[in-house]
Amino acid sequence: MPEIKVSMDAKLALVVSDSAKAQAGAAALRESHTWVSPENADVLVVLGGDGFLLHVLHEMLDNHPIKPVYGMNLGTVGFLMNGPHDGVPIARRVAEAHSVPVRPLIMHATGRDGREYSYYAINEVSLLRETRQTAKIEIRINGRVRMEELAGDGILVATPVGSTAYNLSANGPILPLGSRMLAMTPLSPFRPRRWKGAILPESAEVEFHIHEPGKRPVAAVADQKEVRDVATVRIVASAEKELTLLFDPGFTLEERIFAEQFQV
Repeated sequence: MPEIKVSMDAKLALVVSDSAKAQAGAAALRESHTWVSPENADVLVVLGGDGFLLHVLHEMLDNHPIKPVYGMNLGTVGFLMNGPHDGVPIARRVAEAHSVPVRPLIMHATGRDGREYSYYAINEVSLLRETRQTAKIEIRINGRVRMEELAGDGILVATPVGSTAYNLSANGPILPLGSRMLAMTPLSPFRPRRWKGAILPESAEVEFHIHEPGKRPVAAVADQKEVRDVATVRIVASAEKELTLLFDPGFTLEERIFAEQFQV
């Protein structure tokens, strides 16, 4: 996807988290620029943390036209965000920003009761045991059984953007942006004990089949959406929807991913 450049006269909408810190930061920005409603905007300027940014992105995926998003960190970590307001006109910061395409995953989950659910995931889809019983999961890639049974706490599939989140905490690999790859990472595997996971092409169709789901219940989570007591989960990359994040020059998401790999 070619880089998206925003013009200086683009219409901007300000979307602010409910946190006191974000609300306070928004006060100065509201006076420094003429804002429009999100419906009429070319770009959304989001104030808050990573969690709020993901919420805004999911709202676009589920309910609204997709527009480029420029995040400003007024939360905790802010890995997906730019720095806070620094006096530089916001229109200039947005116009000079570099774009990063983000292709979400789609999780299709079927419950033990036969009900079906579909949710987008920007970071990862994770399967987690619900009780003290070890989860037992069969893994299929493109219809072929690759592992008859993984026993452990669960497993996740992460995008490049999500590879530095839960996936990294579970000792999964960091994926470069633009790699069009997915990280499959086991969570506290018991058998096979030494299996570290796999790196898959983005085009792969991943299926998980739960063994003994009545005795060993498993929940499936697509970012913040959870489905409990699943029987099967199918994961594919979205072929129709792609998000765009905007980052200040020299403060790009790709640079942050590089930096994460050299932290000791």
